[in-house]
Amino acid sequence: MSSTPRGLAALAGITAAVVAIGAAEPVAVLTGPRSAPLIAVGGLVVDVVPEPLKQFAIAVFGRYDKVALLVGTALLLAAGAALLALVAVRRLWLGLGGIAAFATLGVVAALTRAGADAADALPALAGGGLGALTLWAFLSGPLEIDPWPWAPPTPARAPVAGAQVAGAQAAGGVPAGTDPQARRRFLRGVGVLTGAAAVTGLGGHWLAGRRGVSAARQAVRLPAPVSPAPVVPAGADLSLAQLAPYVTPSSGFYRIDTALVLPQVDPETWRLRIHGRVRHPVDLSYADLLARPMVERYVTLACVSNEVGGDLIGNARWLGVPIRELLDEAGPEEGADQVVGRSVDGWTCGTPTAVLRDGRDALLAVGMNGEPLPVAHGFPARMVVPGLYGYVSACKWVTELELTSFADFDAYWVPRGWSALGPVKTQSRIDAPRPRDRLAAGPVMVAGVAWAQRRGVSRVEVRVDDEPWREATLAPTVSVDTWVQWSWRWEATPGQHTLQVRATDATGATQTGREQPVAPDGATGWHTVTATVR
Repeated sequence: MSSTPRGLAALAGITAAVVAIGAAEPVAVLTGPRSAPLIAVGGLVVDVVPEPLKQFAIAVFGRYDKVALLVGTALLLAAGAALLALVAVRRLWLGLGGIAAFATLGVVAALTRAGADAADALPALAGGGLGALTLWAFLSGPLEIDPWPWAPPTPARAPVAGAQVAGAQAAGGVPAGTDPQARRRFLRGVGVLTGAAAVTGLGGHWLAGRRGVSAARQAVRLPAPVSPAPVVPAGADLSLAQLAPYVTPSSGFYRIDTALVLPQVDPETWRLRIHGRVRHPVDLSYADLLARPMVERYVTLACVSNEVGGDLIGNARWLGVPIRELLDEAGPEEGADQVVGRSVDGWTCGTPTAVLRDGRDALLAVGMNGEPLPVAHGFPARMVVPGLYGYVSACKWVTELELTSFADFDAYWVPRGWSALGPVKTQSRIDAPRPRDRLAAGPVMVAGVAWAQRRGVSRVEVRVDDEPWREATLAPTVSVDTWVQWSWRWEATPGQHTLQVRATDATGATQTGREQPVAPDGATGWHTVTATVR
C-alpha cells in the first residue's frame, strides 16, 4: 500500500471492510453460513448475473467458478471500501452512509435466500456496524489524512479528551499524514484490527464447520442393495495415461451448482415430501428411505455447461430408491407432466414425469461409489436420472418432489434462457494425446471416452488432418447409461497434426460436427486436438 496520505485513507477503508466481514462470520455461525454477507451477496449475484457472464465464468474457471466469484466479490468490496474512505475524509457521513448501503445489501441478500428468517439479517448488521465504527475511528482520530494533492494543508484538530494526539501535526506545519511516527501508529492499528478480524473470521468459519454434518454422514450405514450394480467387465477401464478412469472417484467428480456454501443437512431432521398434483402425498424420513429396497447402478452424469471436450462429466456407482416407485405410491394426477425437485436451498429442476416412470434407473440416491453421498454431491439424498443433463434432473440436497406441469411452473434455469427439456446429446472426447503434447514419431495410442446415455455408443471414429475417418476400438461397458472408453493406434509422422473424434449411437445417429454453444440445451461439435510429432 502506498505510504501517501491517500493510500492511508484507502487502507483505512479496506481495514473497515475486513473488520466487517470478520465480525459477521461468528454471528453467521448462529444464523447459518448462507447469512454471512459475502456468501449472501455472492448468492444474489449468482441469481441475477446475466447468463452469458455466468457461462463465461464456468468456461474459464470450471469447477472453481464459486471460488472465483467469492474472491471477485471480496476484491470489489475492498475497492468500494477504499473509495468510500477517500470520500469520507472530506465528508465522513458519506463514507458511513456507503457502509450502511453495503450492510443493507447484505441484509437484503440474506433475507431473500430460500428459508431465510429475520435472524439472517444479524451478520450483515453486526458487520456493518463494526465496519462503520472502524472507519470513524480511523478518520476522526488524531491522524490527519490529506488525500488530495491539490488541497491546502489540513489545520490541526482540537485535542479530543482522553485521546493521545502526539504526531497529529508534524513540526513546521507539516500534516501528520506525512509524519513517520503517526504513520507507524496508523499502520500498527491497521495490523491489529486486520489480524483480529482474520482470527475472528477464521474462527467463525471453523465453528461453522464443527456444526456441519460430517460426523452424521460418517455414522450412516448404507443398506445392501437388493439389486446390485452389474459387475464392471474386464477391459472396461483401459488404464491408459491421461485417459479418464471408467469409474470417477467421488473426490474428482465434477461439481456445478448454485450453492456458494455446501448445505449442511442433518439426516435426523431431513424429510422428503412428495406433493402437489398427487392423490396420496408422501412424507419420508431418512430412516424411512434407508429402510426401503435399494438398487445400485452405474450412471454417467453430464452438465449442460460442458463444452465439447470438457470435463464436466463423470461416471459413478449410485445407490438409491427408484423414483418410479415413490411416484407410483403418490399417484400423479392427470396432466401432472413435470416433477419439480426442490433443494434445501431453494434451487429447482423440472424433470418430465414420464421420464421418471419409463423404466430407466432414475434414483433417489443416498450412496455414491460405496459410501454415503458426499456433502458436496447432495448428502443426504439427491436425484440421479440417466439420459438427462443435470440442470433438469440432478437435484442435490433434495427435500421435495412436487408434481406439477411444465405449463404451470418454470424451474430455476428455464427463465434464464435454458431449454425446459435436457436430453443428453451424443458426445465424444479425446483424452490422449492432450493439446500441445509433443509426441515421438511412430505408434501413438489415441484414446478417450464417448457417451450417449439411454442409447449407448455403437461406434467411435478418429480422423487425422483431412484423412478418412478411422474406426476406433470400443472397450466393454456396463450399460447404455455409462460412457465407454475407446482407443485407436495411430502411426504418427513428424509435423503438426489435427485429430478429431466423433461417435455414433445405437440408433445409428452420428454426432454432428456443427458447432453449437452450451446454451440452451448442450454443446455440439467434434472435439479437436492439435498434436506436434517430432
